[in-house]
Amino acid sequence: MIRNNWARFPGLQRLRESLSIAPVHWLAEQKTMVLTETEKTEYQRRGFFVRYGTFSEKECLVFREAAQRVEAQLLEKISDATVGSITKEYRLDGNRFVDFNHVTVQLEHSAARDCLRVVEPVNDVEPIFDQLLDDPRLREPMKRLVPSQHLALWTAKLNFKHPRVGSGFGWHQDAPYWIHDCDHVQQLPNVMVLFDDANAGNGCFRVIDGSHRAGCLPGCEDGRQLQGFYTHPDCVDETAQVLIDAPAGSAIFFDPHIVHGSGPNESDNPRRAIIITYQPAGFAALKSGQVREIR
Repeated sequence: MIRNNWARFPGLQRLRESLSIAPVHWLAEQKTMVLTETEKTEYQRRGFFVRYGTFSEKECLVFREAAQRVEAQLLEKISDATVGSITKEYRLDGNRFVDFNHVTVQLEHSAARDCLRVVEPVNDVEPIFDQLLDDPRLREPMKRLVPSQHLALWTAKLNFKHPRVGSGFGWHQDAPYWIHDCDHVQQLPNVMVLFDDANAGNGCFRVIDGSHRAGCLPGCEDGRQLQGFYTHPDCVDETAQVLIDAPAGSAIFFDPHIVHGSGPNESDNPRRAIIITYQPAGFAALKSGQVREIR
């Protein structure tokens, strides 16, 4: 297999080294990559589980540098009106959005300068993040969560939370948002990979423990444009809230029906992460309409 013989192909080896993600010894580490029974039980009972130390600090540095490139590239496009690559610009609930064909960029609405909040799908912007989709540390557990032996990408979002300006995200589920775009929403598990240490101060990920078992919950009716996207307060038991305080390199796997959100970044430290959503092979991605098979 090519996967285990990089040294025999110098060109491929140089390419892999340039992408800076270390090769994985597949046969030796396969057992530690697949979903364990404990993790499967946690996912079914609580709607999430965390793998700490999934990626090294060196890999996280590569991811942070890639995130900086994405932000610099997109901000340059947004500021240069002569580029002509913006296909749509609009505001929802005060938040500014810019579309570049099928790539959507959300900017922070309260920052003194332009800075990004979300880029989706980021794998079509930065090769490092496209390569990450195929990493066996994510792919193998996802095979049992989807479940399917062959996978495709649903979507991949890069989340920024800049120090002191990074906004929070209210309680919501992914499933009610996606249910209008596919018939297999129950087969869209997520994984969040943390590029920075995450804690309450910089707006870490939070969930309502076990809330996925209730299925799709009613949305808000408070007059906001995106009111239906947020879970109705009467359906959110905040006594079951879990703040996922985790170091950089952790991977948080979570169900598309779990109620989740995050607080604002009130610290001096950034909080960057990617959320990747997988699906069975053969289905098109959410925004591009193209099939991105997981290799």
